[in-house]
Amino acid sequence: MQLPREVIVGNGVIERITEVTQRLGLRGSALIIGGPKSCEVAGKQVRNLLQQAGIKVDTLLVETVTNRDILVVEEQIKKQKPRFLIGVGGGTKIDAAKLSASRQAIPFISVPTTLSHDGIASPLASVKGLGKPYSIMAQAPLAIIADTDIIAQAPWRSIISGCGDAIAKFTAVKDWQLAHKEKQEYYGEYAASLALMSAKLVIQNAKLIQPNNEEGLRVLLEALISCGVAMSIAGSSRPCSGSEHLFSHALDMVHCPHAMHGEQCGVGSVIAAYLHKTNWKRIRDTLKKIGAPTTACELNMRDEELVKALELAATIRPERYTILQKLSLNREACEKVAKITGVIG
Repeated sequence: MQLPREVIVGNGVIERITEVTQRLGLRGSALIIGGPKSCEVAGKQVRNLLQQAGIKVDTLLVETVTNRDILVVEEQIKKQKPRFLIGVGGGTKIDAAKLSASRQAIPFISVPTTLSHDGIASPLASVKGLGKPYSIMAQAPLAIIADTDIIAQAPWRSIISGCGDAIAKFTAVKDWQLAHKEKQEYYGEYAASLALMSAKLVIQNAKLIQPNNEEGLRVLLEALISCGVAMSIAGSSRPCSGSEHLFSHALDMVHCPHAMHGEQCGVGSVIAAYLHKTNWKRIRDTLKKIGAPTTACELNMRDEELVKALELAATIRPERYTILQKLSLNREACEKVAKITGVIG
């Protein structure tokens, strides 16, 4: 079980990067993994602060997380021999850092610049490029430094996406419970409770999650970090990824360009909650309150594409038992469910 040793959240906390590295005993040299935008808003500052503390720092820009991208990062690690990595950016950049750090057996620090999904704190990395996305167990960050001043500069849509991903834990846990009951799969009460708490936190504080409200950002940050801890404790993505995530992956395969991951998971959670015969309207209404998509049109796709994705979702990960595998919905049933929940017209 790997858990972050330091979690620093608040205004201007990026300036504490040297304090954190010293406390964790990280010295010598570092490699920053980021994108052009994230390095502009945060990476440069991290680099300057560490250099002032006598740490040699290099920067490597990445755009995606494919096996080829990870190999490029690993080659840089072998060449430069940094003592630790720093992932600066959204989920893609942090995933690249955590996976390459894990493969090269060095620690990494997560410095999120957006809150679009729970990858900022989780031990899992999402890898693309082989027809469909898949997750790999990597390692949890040794520390998380989340500066709300920097995160507030990100497009508001990324915050909405993060909310959708957090709220989706309701149905992820339902699916996990179902797999435990019907397939005798391992179920961890504590990890499940952490994931559920995160979803409840976002729903109960939805009115705070609005532009220029730091309290709302803190709520979402704490929820997403708790989700990452839940996955570390469970040893898998089970407490945080169920039928709603399979639906999101299916949407990516059916429709491109697609909406943001968390936006799709939010819509998937509405459908999955209905299939579980639980309070799907509460999930839908909360998504509407924060301005998240709840329909195919708002996801920028046609009704028939969404229905096709819902039918396809059960085949994405056959080994992951969810309500979709249990019900085995045909095209007509998928269309009916999507209409009842208002996801299509």
